[in-house]
Amino acid sequence: MRDFHRPGRSEVLATNGVCATSHPLAAQAAVEILKQGGNAMDAAIAGAVLLGICEPQMTGIGGDCFVLYSDPKTGAVKALNGSGRSPAAASAEALRAAGETVVPVHSAHAVTVPGAIDAFCHLSGTVGKLGLDSLLAPAIRYADEGVPVAPRVAFDWASAAETLQGAARDTYLIGGRVPRVGEVFRAPGQAEVLRRIARDGRDAFYTGEVAEDICATLNALGGVHTPEDFAATRCAETDPVSGTYKGAELLEHPPNGQGATAILMLNILSHFDIAGMDPLGARRAHLEAEAAKLAYDARNRFIADADHTTRLDHMLAPATAARLAALIDMDRAMADPAPLSEAVHKDTIYITVVDRDRMAVSLIYSIFHGFGSGIASEKFGILLQNRGAGFSLQQGHPNELAGNKRPMHTIIPAMLRDGDGGLMPFGVMGGAYQPNGHARFVSNLHDFGMGLQAAVDAPRAFSDAGTMKLERGYSNAVRQQLADLGHKVAIPDTPLGGAQAIRIRPDGVLEGASDPRKDGCALGY
Repeated sequence: MRDFHRPGRSEVLATNGVCATSHPLAAQAAVEILKQGGNAMDAAIAGAVLLGICEPQMTGIGGDCFVLYSDPKTGAVKALNGSGRSPAAASAEALRAAGETVVPVHSAHAVTVPGAIDAFCHLSGTVGKLGLDSLLAPAIRYADEGVPVAPRVAFDWASAAETLQGAARDTYLIGGRVPRVGEVFRAPGQAEVLRRIARDGRDAFYTGEVAEDICATLNALGGVHTPEDFAATRCAETDPVSGTYKGAELLEHPPNGQGATAILMLNILSHFDIAGMDPLGARRAHLEAEAAKLAYDARNRFIADADHTTRLDHMLAPATAARLAALIDMDRAMADPAPLSEAVHKDTIYITVVDRDRMAVSLIYSIFHGFGSGIASEKFGILLQNRGAGFSLQQGHPNELAGNKRPMHTIIPAMLRDGDGGLMPFGVMGGAYQPNGHARFVSNLHDFGMGLQAAVDAPRAFSDAGTMKLERGYSNAVRQQLADLGHKVAIPDTPLGGAQAIRIRPDGVLEGASDPRKDGCALGY
């Protein structure tokens, strides 16, 4: 139990349903869908699409999603890949010939075909109960009427607004400037697109005027996208990958997502007595940093489009983790792994919902960098992701850019199944931090016995691109000890990620937690 003398949050307890996400209006919309008779999938889709209006710097209908969800009858967990592909004419060789060594982050070349809308339409039709018109109604209303800009959203908006270009500046700035806290943001163009999707389904987005608007915008900027690329977009049903830690099973989305990285990291950490360490001490932070370097190096070598990932079994094998664990020196920091082509970023949204039948949904939805590519379609103002920046231009690499290919993705939904069979959907936002965040969250629960909200709240550390980032919750003494081990220590300007989680307790009560690093909350009924 937390110390009630100190600032903090309690877990939210309910019996009929819970949603946890990063904006209260989206959490409220999800719970209202549950009250209307919708299931957890209906609620998650409704809340997620609304988050594109509440947090447009993080996500939107021009982005991708990944979903894990449980069958309430059997308890089996399924995965849905809602990430889009590169245009058929995309070519790493063409970019190399133009002198590029990485995919330019804010160019049309970085824009892959958005996959989220196809995934939402598919899931609504195959898993949901209410229909798209009901699910999209909250987002349509708020896009038309507007949403007051929340404090954390305004902070992120200001830090990423310089990437906005062309029509995006007209839609995502107010009078040419960044909106202030409490100012109302409206997106009438997106409202119109959502009305068409509610009426006509996925073809309203992937064929006709909307797809033509996006293609024309990208073609004018040198993109090779065609209406055929959009019409061909399809999500993919798949199965999770999993690993165990301290008797709990961690389920992650398979490649092209990086979920296997979190499993490998926990497999490495299992070789050490973390429970005997100070949870906010230098030894734990150092060990976690070294395990992350090794796991992320494997990610950078192996994870790509599922059709091009050939070493997944090796990455998840216990023997691989044992060999990597033996490389860790508890008295000295090792060098960082070679970087990916992708630039560092912090932006995505995550929403989790559990309903009265105990269907659990873990959904993550993103446009990649802050405001994605910075490019918005001319007519409808659809902000386009830059997931193509996750491709490599290295010749022969599994993740090399090519036509009709999915890039390596950083966004990963997760679920944790305890030894008693109880299920916990959770996610930790924060770009590259996510596998590290998953591993720390699981360790907080199972090594240190933290409650759900405490495991979310606890200070975070992340060794990223040569810098050991420690949130302000760490002491100066710990910072110095880590520096003495060879880490370059810094306090990040932006908190490390944001987490949401729901535990289905053995007594049947639902327990929700939401990260105070964001504007959101957990709500139930």
